[in-house]
Order: sequence, then structure tokens, then C-alpha cells
Amino acid sequence: MTLLKSRRDSVPTPPGVVGWAILALAIGGFGIGTTEFAMMGLLPNVAEGVGVSVPTAGHVISAYALGVVVGAPLLVAVSAKMRRKTLALMLMALFTVGNLLSVFAQDYVTLLITRFIAGLPHGAFFGVAAVLAASLVAPSKRGRAISMVMMGLSVANVVGVPLATYVGQQFGWRWLFILVAGIGVVTMAAIYAFIPNQKAQPDASLRKELGALRRGQVWLTLLVGVVGFGGFFAVYTYVANTMTDVAGFAADFLPVIVGLYGLGMVAGSYVGGRMADWSVMGSIYLMMGFITVILVIYAATVHVQWMALLMIFVIGASGSMLVPSLQTRLLDVSPGAPTLASSLNHSALNMANALGAFVGGLVITWGWGFTAPALVGAALAVLGLGIALFSGFLDKVGARRKATA
Repeated sequence: MTLLKSRRDSVPTPPGVVGWAILALAIGGFGIGTTEFAMMGLLPNVAEGVGVSVPTAGHVISAYALGVVVGAPLLVAVSAKMRRKTLALMLMALFTVGNLLSVFAQDYVTLLITRFIAGLPHGAFFGVAAVLAASLVAPSKRGRAISMVMMGLSVANVVGVPLATYVGQQFGWRWLFILVAGIGVVTMAAIYAFIPNQKAQPDASLRKELGALRRGQVWLTLLVGVVGFGGFFAVYTYVANTMTDVAGFAADFLPVIVGLYGLGMVAGSYVGGRMADWSVMGSIYLMMGFITVILVIYAATVHVQWMALLMIFVIGASGSMLVPSLQTRLLDVSPGAPTLASSLNHSALNMANALGAFVGGLVITWGWGFTAPALVGAALAVLGLGIALFSGFLDKVGARRKATA
């Protein structure tokens, strides 16, 4: 503790401390992933608890997502001059308070408000966590450091979500928020203990942070996330119906399927970090093309049960592989305002969630069947690849202009 407090910025962070620091940030990601995704499994319990229908209770999930979209740019922008460690602590404190307030929500409207509050720090926390993790390692290892932070979100789908769902079903849905608030407290303690104190950026300002929004490459990278991941979520939103109605699995086998998806996310996070360190743009090109092919294969083979299980693992992995590269790309294209740009990645992913659910539901409503969202998702992935290639082309044009200037 004393060593960390007295550390000068010029002194390299020891590898052992880096590991603990990244673990502290990953625990925060684990808590965020647990509260975000466990709500889906407990939705009937929540609906009964606050006296509304299940579809109406689904707006509670939307309220959290709206908090993510609003909070990411807002909280980062207004805290531009704050030390990043302090900002991470503040965001996790807000997350913890939001979940504790949800414990005591006695009606539907109050629960909507508390879930919105809990969602506000989501994107901002991942944004500042990515910047902190990247600052603790050599530039050649940024992708791996960021992927380890995001690993917390992936592990939540394997461990946190099933555990929280079980606890919520057995002891009441409010225990989900008690459990997550406890994780928030642990995260704050770990961040305080293990994240080195770094000086605030002396020239940081609200205007400079918002200046990232004037960069075309920032918007192109975010658009790759929205469109590319839109296809990914088009499939995942309707995975339960696809696995039961098309693949023929029993409903009580769905936890195993979701677990396979989560294991894929863990594997994808690990591999994706190393791919980002190999080549940021190369990884984005490769993964967008890979997702396109995988979704087409999924649509064609999901009726075969062993292929359905294999492909759900691969889909989980392919989506997670892309995140570290997108996060690193946003750091590269937003010099001077990396925290805001990085946090917006999670706003983009939540917009992708909404887009995927919408277009997937649309084609199902048209009578195209539960495999149709995968084909629409593949088309979106192709569009995402096109946007990424255009962004890379602009990089080359800019480099040529500098070389001839």
C-alpha cells in the first residue's frame, strides 16, 4: 500500500503489481457482467415481485442499457481532470450504490430508476479500466492487458450469472443486487490497494475529452462495433428459441448451452488480446470476416445438435475476440482523450444489442424462422467489415499525405 502511494510515474510498475491491478479491474467487470446478464434469467421473478407482466419487466433491462449509453460519455467527460484511479473508485462506488438501491425498490418505477443509475458507470468503468490496464504494460502488450480486464465480463457469463440466477431463484431476486453490491465493495478495495496512483493529466479538460468526438476515425470504429456486433446479438438474443425449436434441445438443457457460450467468451477474450497485439486493424478485418462465415455456418447446421453446440461456443469466442482490438483501436485514434473514446465502445455495444434484437425479431416476425437472424447477422458483419476497411484506407491516405508533406 505505502509503496503504491509513493510510486513516481516514471518508475515502471513491477509485473507482480500489474497482475494484481488488472485482477482488481477484472473483478469490477465480473460484477458488471453479473448484474447485466443475470437479470434476463430472473425476469419472471422480478415481474412478479413488482407486480407487472414479463414484457413490461423487460424495460428494466432497457433502463440499465440506457444508463450505459448515457453514462459512458457523460461521466467521463465531467471527470476529465480526475486521477484515473480516483475515477475508477468513484464509478464502482456509483455502481455499488445503484445496485443497493435496487434491493430496496418496492415498485416498478423505482426499480426502473435504480437500474438506470446502476447502468450509468458501466461503460465509463470499462473505458477507464482499459486505459489504466494499457498504461501499466509495454505498448506491445496493451491488447493482452485490455483483454484480461474484459475477461471479468466473460467469466461472469460462466460463473457469476448462473450463481446469481440460482441465488435469486432460491432466496429472492433482490439477492442478485446484494451479491453484486458485495462484488462492488471488493472491487473498490482491490482498486484502492493495487492500482498505482498516477498523476492527473495537467492539460485534461471537458473540451479536450469531447474533442475525441470530432475525430472521424473514432466514429468509424464505434460504427464497426454497432454494426458488426449487431449481427452477433441478433443471434444471441434468440438463442433459446433456436436451440429448442430448431436444434431440438430440451428447455432444461439451456443452461449448458449458455455455459458453452460463456466458455467461448472466455477463450475469445484470451485469444483476442494476443491478436490485438499482433495487429489491431488486421485483427478487426480477420474477425469481421470470420464472424460472417461462422454465422452462415450456424444458420445452415444448427438443426444438427452437435454442430449447434460447437457453433454456439465458436460464436461466443468470435465476438469476444473482436472486443480487445476495437478497444485498442479507440485508444489509438483518440490521442489526448482515450478514456472517453474507450468508454464509448460499451455504449456502441449496447446499441448493437438493441439493433441485433430489433432486426432479428423483425425477420422472425416476417416468418423467416429462427435461423434467419444469423443470416441477417452475417450481412451486418459484412457491412461492419466494409466500414473497417474504409477506416483502414483512410489511415493509409493520411500516412501518405504525411510522407509527402
